[in-house]
Order: sequence, then C-alpha cells, then structure tokens
Amino acid sequence: MKYAIVEKGGKQYKVIEGGTIDVDLFSGDIGDKVDLERVLLIADGDKISVGTPTVNGAQVKATILAHVKGPKIVVFKYRPRKRYRVKTGHRQKYIRLQIDSITLNGKKQAKKRGKNGS
Repeated sequence: MKYAIVEKGGKQYKVIEGGTIDVDLFSGDIGDKVDLERVLLIADGDKISVGTPTVNGAQVKATILAHVKGPKIVVFKYRPRKRYRVKTGHRQKYIRLQIDSITLNGKKQAKKRGKNGS
C-alpha cells in the first residue's frame, strides 16, 4: 500500500491516494488544487523514503472538497459555592481534502508487476 506522511498547519497526516483528510482552515475555494510540499515520508510497499526533514522532490496533490465543521465542544466553567457558572461552546472549522496523487521526483510511482505481467 502506498502512503505518505505530510505536514500541514503544524500537524502531520497519513495520506493515501483517493483518501480524504480534514486539515485546519486555510484560504481556498471548493474545487481548488492544493500541493502539499512538506512530505516527511513516502512508503510504497517495501520501498520507504524518509526525509531529513522532508523528502526532496516529493509532492502530494490534493483537491478541496468542502469546508466542514468539527464536533461541538462544550466548555463549562464552575466554581462551587460562588454561583459562578459559564457555559460556552466551540466548533473548529476544517477543510476536507481529497488526495489525488503522491509523486516522488516529479514522477508518479508505478506499481510493480509480477513475472506474468499482471
């Protein structure tokens, strides 16, 4: 299975081709193409490329699918015997990305074929 570890917004994500990830909000519209250039690792079966800190020539291309909100977090502050109660909530905004391709040195890595060509 081919996958990569990328960094976006100070967080690391494991991505596979055709999969989706939710990253912190950044500027972009639905349908825009995004290049994730901070690729820390690429693994393709037994072949693994580890960067120091990034893999040279590696690139992950993605498409913005949607702007989504995360689950609601309830914050409740309470002080006993003081009649102090404050209830607030928060929903983090994310961008959902669909991973289109994982490339190394500008070339899409080809799948290995067996002896019979399949």
